[in-house]
Amino acid sequence: MARYVLPNGCNSNMKTDETRRSQSGTSPRTHITTRPLPAPDKESTPSPTGPCAQPLPTPPADAPPAPNIGTDDPARPLEIHVKPAAHSATPAFVVDVTHPSAAAPRHQDGGSSTIPSAAPLDQPLQARMLNEFVYCPRLFYYEYVEGVFLASHDTLRGDALHRRVDSGSGALPQPAKADDAGPAEPAASPQAAPEIIHSRSVQMGSEKLGVVAKMDLVEARRDASAQTDPDLFDLLEVRPVDYKAGSPREGENGNELWDTDRMQLGLQVLILRHNGYTCNEGVIYYRGTKQRVTLPMTPELEAWITENIAGARRVTSGPIPAPLEHSPKCGRCSLAPVCLPDETRMLEQDTPGTAIPRRLIAARDDERSLYLNTQGVRVGCSGGVLKIKEKDRLVDEVRIRDLSHVALFGNVQVSTQAVQALCEQEVPITFFSMGGWFYGITRGHGLKNIFLRIRQFEQAAREDTCLALARFFVHGKIRNHRTLLMRNHIEPPEHSLGKLKCLADEATRAGSLPELLGIEGAAASVYFEHFAGMLKPADPAREAPQSTPHQPEGFTFSFTNRNRRPPTDPVNAMLSLAYSMLSKDCTLMLLAVGFDPYLGFYHQPRFGRPALALDLMEEFRPLIAESVVLTCVNNRVIRQDDFIRAGQAVNLDAPARKRFFQIYEQRMSTLITHPLFDYKVSYRRAIELQARLLAKTLTGEIARYVPLTTR
Repeated sequence: MARYVLPNGCNSNMKTDETRRSQSGTSPRTHITTRPLPAPDKESTPSPTGPCAQPLPTPPADAPPAPNIGTDDPARPLEIHVKPAAHSATPAFVVDVTHPSAAAPRHQDGGSSTIPSAAPLDQPLQARMLNEFVYCPRLFYYEYVEGVFLASHDTLRGDALHRRVDSGSGALPQPAKADDAGPAEPAASPQAAPEIIHSRSVQMGSEKLGVVAKMDLVEARRDASAQTDPDLFDLLEVRPVDYKAGSPREGENGNELWDTDRMQLGLQVLILRHNGYTCNEGVIYYRGTKQRVTLPMTPELEAWITENIAGARRVTSGPIPAPLEHSPKCGRCSLAPVCLPDETRMLEQDTPGTAIPRRLIAARDDERSLYLNTQGVRVGCSGGVLKIKEKDRLVDEVRIRDLSHVALFGNVQVSTQAVQALCEQEVPITFFSMGGWFYGITRGHGLKNIFLRIRQFEQAAREDTCLALARFFVHGKIRNHRTLLMRNHIEPPEHSLGKLKCLADEATRAGSLPELLGIEGAAASVYFEHFAGMLKPADPAREAPQSTPHQPEGFTFSFTNRNRRPPTDPVNAMLSLAYSMLSKDCTLMLLAVGFDPYLGFYHQPRFGRPALALDLMEEFRPLIAESVVLTCVNNRVIRQDDFIRAGQAVNLDAPARKRFFQIYEQRMSTLITHPLFDYKVSYRRAIELQARLLAKTLTGEIARYVPLTTR
């Protein structure tokens, strides 16, 4: 077995043709040989120092200069090493740049879900990112500039299909020199098949283009006649082969490459040329139809590729491109829930359009929330599974990939290993007091986009922006309060309903934040004055309150006014807990979108208070929190004897709190028809939509924020 030495000193075993066939299960094909690389000639021209896996033989005099990606001094070599990414289930590679000190972004070509962080403009672009640019400039901006990525069926399928190709060493062997080749072989006949050398996962770059690429497979062909004169460099011809999961495009003259595939494969051809190789064409192998489609390199194709590279550079330094208009591409795009192309087009004018957006997002998530309420339990982790123990008894096991977040109430211990595993999987951990006060959060660093936060801080410093957004927050809250009274009150008071309608209209015309606070306070006073009318009275004969040592007077569900810190009656206790859980979910959603949840527009900054989460939850208070309380009381999920008193505070006991969490999660998963977009979403998804609409309002993509108000 021949052994090749990579530029970074790592060894890679190149298997023989028979070994490769026995492992892959493929049938015999054109003869493939592997040979050890000869030592480079000391007096020859220095080999290219770009990120190729092996030093190249001496190129012809007219060959392009060798690239030195990322360095300003052509005389100083740039070392770019290819190495496996640590702690990754899917094979990935890191471009390790040792000069200059800044590292190139992590990436994986051809269907990988490893996405680079936002990189400086002088960093080389990735061939896969330029593939995305041709598909959709807006998708390129999200993935390359903002570092946003979501996995989909297509990306996961691409990852699975690329595991074998990505397992290669990256070594690109060369034919041996005459003095190292041993005894001369007899001259080949004209019918002799050419010698083919395969190299997988070859990583290279071009300083001329400013692009790096990882090639699935490179076929190096050398005619049998070259055995008589192995020093002829131009007899060695290479051809990149890229693997795709889909099918080719059907053209008039047969199968054709998609534009995105033309871009990616054409870049690989040019990069090989710029590294001194003879390369005139590339091949895409489509697994869907098991066909190879060849792409010859032409001057027109090279000009088209160069033009798209320049266009991508312009996008990285400018505003986010507009979404595609009713494009079929959006249906297969994994970032459609982030981009919201139809919704953005609908709201880009001050008056919303009439076209009904397509539902390009899932109605609800498959992940579940994990609430740990039992005092003294411990949470550990083993093999991607959370193990919940009470003393030494295993209570439950939950897979991390099935969780959306973990909520801990009171004295619950979490191991460092569990925290690390949850952060790696981007599953946030929220911390609550025994009484339900939301006081902390732990999460990973999956979202590195800082641009939205910069815009948020800029706009939060402007009084006109704060007032405009606050008007919509309060208007939506009052409208939904009025709707809840109309739906659930035993006898809706017409006078109060009319007053709430007038206050909602006044909120849109408020001249200052203090005036808006007064309008909100007046509306809350009217609403809570009639809140007791939405509570169905208990049957005194069947549900008489019982006295216990913890509650000698017995509790009732009577409600007279809103009180908190601490709540002094059962209804206010449940309202406070529901508001706390809602603020937690709004905080998590804002963090997922890219906001700083502690800087709001209506609620003023205060130490430890998620002001923006409180802004966002205003319109959802009646829709989620107060509706959960009404469900628990009216459906007898919570009874009067489920409460305990500690001093002046009243709280739910542990078993009742568990039932309360279940009702809350049921409400968050309830599907509704979105009043603006007219498609089905859950309340949790609706919160995400509102957070993204707020982000698009700040970035100028849509004209104004539209609160969620039900009919």
